[in-house]
Amino acid sequence: MYRINTNYQKLPGSYLFSTIAKKVAAYTEANPDKTIIRLGIGDVTQPLTDPVIKALHKAVDEMADGATFRGYAPDLGYAFLRETIAENDFKARGCNIEADEIFVSDGAKCDSGNIQELFAADSRIAVCDPVYPVYVDSNVMAGRTGSYDPETGYWSDVIYMPCTEENGFVASLPNEMPDIIYLCFPNNPTGAAIKKAQLQEWVDYALKNGCVIIYDAAYEAYISEADVPHSIYECEGARECAIEIRSFSKNAGFTGLRLGYTVVPKDLTCGGASLRDMWARRHGTKYNGAPYIVQRAGEACYTEEGKASIRELVGYYMENAKTIHDGLKSLGYTVYGGVNSPYIWLKTPDGMSSWEFFDYLLDKAGVVGTPGSGFGPNGEGFFRLTAFGTHENSEAALKRIADL
Repeated sequence: MYRINTNYQKLPGSYLFSTIAKKVAAYTEANPDKTIIRLGIGDVTQPLTDPVIKALHKAVDEMADGATFRGYAPDLGYAFLRETIAENDFKARGCNIEADEIFVSDGAKCDSGNIQELFAADSRIAVCDPVYPVYVDSNVMAGRTGSYDPETGYWSDVIYMPCTEENGFVASLPNEMPDIIYLCFPNNPTGAAIKKAQLQEWVDYALKNGCVIIYDAAYEAYISEADVPHSIYECEGARECAIEIRSFSKNAGFTGLRLGYTVVPKDLTCGGASLRDMWARRHGTKYNGAPYIVQRAGEACYTEEGKASIRELVGYYMENAKTIHDGLKSLGYTVYGGVNSPYIWLKTPDGMSSWEFFDYLLDKAGVVGTPGSGFGPNGEGFFRLTAFGTHENSEAALKRIADL
């Protein structure tokens, strides 16, 4: 008789955003005359830019011609995209990353969940708290996290690094020794950013103690301050201890196209084994590549016209961030984020729990956000709003909140 992976049974409830979707669906069914403003899930609302659309159309035409038709993509991704990424995202910032260290995929979420397959089953992971749920949940599925305590919200074998108001939502180095450290900056959900000197401390710690850092840089395009690094490879020694994951979803609006990439440097080795080669084997065995037309669309983001259009797109969402951040602050809320990130992290009012505030906003204002407790125990008492709505909806949501 077959057996299941019982680690899946350990996961408490459903995925955070699935729970939110069910609550919103129930509210909509009960209140069909009310309009919902969704500032919860980090999905974009603006259309793809002209350079991207032109590249898509051109690539589709190529697929209709036998002379230019493409089938399976190369395991790592097409060279035209990997070389363009290496030049623009890394070498232009002084980072020594080569094209054959870049692995193109269908998004950062998949890579964030799959990267743990490279590591031993008994590896200890360290995560910030609050944290993007995929980091923990994917390790639960792999059997690394031990048992779950519903009273505290903690897993017994996970090392938690609190991100609080007191430390500016940037965790301190862990008290226990991890094998794998997950970092995300600019941060989801808190919107916090990390200075280069602070990030160098993490790299130094990993090098000294034989740790590997999984660095999620999905929101680097939103950085506005000069001393905030866009890549962990801006830090000395990072090639020997860090894997970086990036996305086209939030900078170029590819949430519906699906495109991302992971960087695994050749210098990253363990006991003589190359993690770059291991990831290449995993990629080639389990993945057949992002579609040609989507990779051409990704390439278009790096033309001068493409870069300008992305700056405009990011600027649009950051206008929303400023509207929400400043508006909530003027209403007396304690607000963080929204400067180097499209996320606004606010303190729930009147001692409400984060889910109580979710229900309150949904029921009284028809506004959907994300409860902080869904990101971990230290997210309790906080709430995340995204800047990925339209200008009109961002302003309307703020007005609805003001009218409460």
